[in-house]
Amino acid sequence: MTQPTPCYHCALPVPNGSRFTTVVLDQPRAFCCPGCRAVAESIVAGGLEHYYQHRSDSSANPETLPRQLQDELALFDRDDVQRNFVRHAGELAEATLLVEGISCAACGWLIEKHLRSLPGVSEARLNLSNHRLLVSWSDAALPLSTLLAELRHIGYAAHPYQPDQAAERLAQENRSALRRLGVAGLLWFQAMMATMATWPEFNIDLSPELHAILRWVALFLTIPIVFYSCAPFFKGAARDLRTRHLTMDVSVSLAISLAFGAGIWTAISGSGELYFDTVGMFALFLLTGRYLERRARERTAAATAQLVNLLPASCLRLGVDGQAERILLGELQPGDHVQVLPGAVIPADGRIVDGRSSIDESLLTGEYLPQPRRQGDPVTGGTLNVESALTVEVQAVGQDSRLSAIVRLLERAQSEKPRLAEIADRASQWFLLFTLLAAVAIGLVWWQLDAGRAFWIVLAMLVATCPCALSLATPTALTAATGTLHKLGLLVTRGHVLEGLNQIDTVIFDKTGTLTEGRLALRSIRPLGPRDADQCLALAAALENQSEHPIARAFGRATRTADAVNAVPGLGLEGELDGQRLRIGQATFVCALSGAEVPGVPEPRGQWLLLGDRQGPLAWFGLDDRLRDTAADLVSACKARGWQTLLLSGDSSPMVGEVAAQLGIDQAVGGLRPDDKLACLKQLQAAGRKVLMLGDGVNDVPVLAAADISIAMGSATDLAKTSADAVLLSNNLHALVQAFSLARRTRRNIVENLLWATLYNGLMLPFAALGWVTPAWAAVGMSLSSLIVVLNALRLTRQPSALTPPPPASVALGRKTLCPPST
Repeated sequence: MTQPTPCYHCALPVPNGSRFTTVVLDQPRAFCCPGCRAVAESIVAGGLEHYYQHRSDSSANPETLPRQLQDELALFDRDDVQRNFVRHAGELAEATLLVEGISCAACGWLIEKHLRSLPGVSEARLNLSNHRLLVSWSDAALPLSTLLAELRHIGYAAHPYQPDQAAERLAQENRSALRRLGVAGLLWFQAMMATMATWPEFNIDLSPELHAILRWVALFLTIPIVFYSCAPFFKGAARDLRTRHLTMDVSVSLAISLAFGAGIWTAISGSGELYFDTVGMFALFLLTGRYLERRARERTAAATAQLVNLLPASCLRLGVDGQAERILLGELQPGDHVQVLPGAVIPADGRIVDGRSSIDESLLTGEYLPQPRRQGDPVTGGTLNVESALTVEVQAVGQDSRLSAIVRLLERAQSEKPRLAEIADRASQWFLLFTLLAAVAIGLVWWQLDAGRAFWIVLAMLVATCPCALSLATPTALTAATGTLHKLGLLVTRGHVLEGLNQIDTVIFDKTGTLTEGRLALRSIRPLGPRDADQCLALAAALENQSEHPIARAFGRATRTADAVNAVPGLGLEGELDGQRLRIGQATFVCALSGAEVPGVPEPRGQWLLLGDRQGPLAWFGLDDRLRDTAADLVSACKARGWQTLLLSGDSSPMVGEVAAQLGIDQAVGGLRPDDKLACLKQLQAAGRKVLMLGDGVNDVPVLAAADISIAMGSATDLAKTSADAVLLSNNLHALVQAFSLARRTRRNIVENLLWATLYNGLMLPFAALGWVTPAWAAVGMSLSSLIVVLNALRLTRQPSALTPPPPASVALGRKTLCPPST
């Protein structure tokens, strides 16, 4: 029987008589339906036709997947592995998978349709918002590895979804906070309309019956706000009272309770003012601030989990007979020997016992060039083996690994970071204590003078002096300023950045990817023989065409590829083109092919590769990591403010000193590990320095977390971004110069807001105590005070123009060595 033609897009059978075809990769292709044809035509029209080439080369069908991938997928059939993420309900198994490669709704349709066509699959539902796939299938009829291979067959990679418990708990709390905020906002608006309808100013002819109905409607609308939305305030107040610690929760809870109680009395008795709108307004303002704070904590908590994801899920362990067996990473023990193939991630810290290769350590050191490693050299888990297979003896796993040490440095640095919120909380305790004591004292006095007015006067004092304006003074200014900076390309993720920038006196720069672009580029070609520069470049590109080394990217992709290309780790490449033997790499390696003398390097700056054949050297190729165009402007702006500048890099090459000299940086130290950088930072802070750190790699994470202010580049690793206080999305360093100027404006704006809030509370407190302000007018005054603070903060939304940096500090800072090279 003839096998039906598979659909070129989804691989399902093409029905007989179907005429849905289109040209893909220069050949007509058949499709099962107009939907698959439309998706294919969209992919081709978008210039993404290579997707099908890649899919065809890598995953033609489940049986022809690479052997390494088949072994890795087979691990998911083990019961001990499935125990963590597969749930069984009768004869069916259920799992949640995280799917990679989804780009549109058509992908979801394809995945669900293909899986549901498999024997044994009863349900497949994909959530396009988070790319999670819920699959229910009979594991007796269909192994999980086959299901995952089928997804690979249609071009998607799937992994078990196992959320980090801490991050999942924070996300759940965040959703709960958002629901409380939504309830408060929706019901407050309704309660405010019902309350305002009872005011004589708005309803002169309101009947007594309708007046009573509106009072009770406002009451029932406010009950969910108080007992659901405001529940965290009451829980916090109860906790603080048990620990004898006075915070804003106590004052807020007391004001809400009294206002709600007064509203209930008014609703029942029909006399007095309704304060249900005040309760809703309190809840909405305060819950908004709490929600934004929670979101910032949620981003920070995910950082550690992202670092652990650098390690592979499995590895190849060598047995006593030398045979490789794929095992889970958790089964690895110190003393085991593992085989690390080219392109694979090293699973644990260890020592090379066989082989030589180049190791890409950019995620840990920030240095983009792979480093040559040979037998006896140490290697670090999470780094990438670039060229040749290695046999590594495992020396440290789990908590003893270097990656775990960086995690501990990160957690310790984050715990030691000064927080503006803590300082504000300590200062506000005295204000709250004074307000509460004054309310009690004034209430007792009025109880003796006029018992009927005592309660309303105390309530007016609490409402009028509720710290809404004080609590909004700093956040609103920071929110407006951070929105302006976001338009400039600087994303501020923590509120203390703009205020903290005014206290900075020292700046630490990373080199690779921060002051430089972080990638090699071909800067110069110096021919040494009869061939011109273009001919030499064509030969070099043909040699580098199939190499994945970062140096190869500088030569681009050639139309021709050399034959029998062999990579010699740490030295270069050798191959043949049109019967001509060629080498490119280190000068001694290239000249050994012809026996010629090594020619002199044209310039000491940059990295130079030599191209040669059997007759001798052909050309020098100069490669360099170019400085960012705005790096000099940033360093000049820092020095104009009298700040000390340091360059701390994991790069041990002379380029560190050259970059520092070119930009005029005060001091440069290279070859530093993450703990070395952190030790240098601690030394600076111990000397009283306020430090700004600008970096981009995982090796910068502990310093980014511990610095007074930290900024990560937009091209930085995800972990560096989540550990930093701000992210330079545009990679335009000039935005930082504008941020320095905006920081001064923001500080001045915050001072103005705080002075106004203090003045308002200072005036309203005696007026309310004298009975000159009713609770209703106190609520209006509190709202106006908050509005003035917000309007003043909105002035910061004007983008700063080209601003001139301020003159240096009146007391010049010494240019002594700040961080000894020994660190």
